[in-house]
Amino acid sequence: MSQEKVIEKPLQQFVVQALKLDGDSLVEVIKQALDCVDTFVFAELLECPNVIALETTPHAPYLHALRMFSQGTYLDYLDKKDYLPKLSEPQKKKLQYLTIVTLANKMKRIPYDILLKELDVDNVRTLEDLIIEAIYSNVVSGELDQQSDYLEVDWTVGRDVGINDIDNMIDTLQQWCDSCESVLSTVQARIVDANRTKQDVLKHRAAVDNEVASVKKAIRTQIQDEEMSVDTSGPTKKCIKGTKPPKHTQHKL
Repeated sequence: MSQEKVIEKPLQQFVVQALKLDGDSLVEVIKQALDCVDTFVFAELLECPNVIALETTPHAPYLHALRMFSQGTYLDYLDKKDYLPKLSEPQKKKLQYLTIVTLANKMKRIPYDILLKELDVDNVRTLEDLIIEAIYSNVVSGELDQQSDYLEVDWTVGRDVGINDIDNMIDTLQQWCDSCESVLSTVQARIVDANRTKQDVLKHRAAVDNEVASVKKAIRTQIQDEEMSVDTSGPTKKCIKGTKPPKHTQHKL
């Protein structure tokens, strides 16, 4: 799943206007919101009572178009274009950009063949130009792999969350929690093993230190015993070479 970039909501100005207008004036506000290059979420505008009230008026197609930009894709628009207002070129590109965002929420690497189909583009050159424009518009960040023919996504802007997305979000969060629990259990087991190994090392070191101390003590004792043996043996008598020991003179009586 791609990382979503958090941006400010310039939609607020359109919400303030929509709360005060209706009819054609309200439709113009919706058009401005769809044209705005910095507006990619529309939930707050869709919640305005004046906008909801368009459902029962001749301006209902603009409400449906707003919903399409909120949660739909470019193919969704093409399927229902006969019942929706015709998109301006900036609006068309924005909806194509948002379609890339939707695809990026499902896969980090998006193959060209999927992009060509979902964006209704008939050649790779046009597709790559469109992706580059989306990147420069700060709608998506990623790299084009022209050898393997896919877009690798780093992050995207956020889109409005639909009712059908909530279950997927819950499943994703549950999987994340399960992964965290698994990692935590592994870390705790590693900590126990590390502490056990540490205790074993400390015991071994203490045994080695005791053995070394015993050896040192034995060596000192041996040295002391040898020194005492030398000291108690007394001086040795020496004979001068070429002389004989004196004989005792015996006197006859």
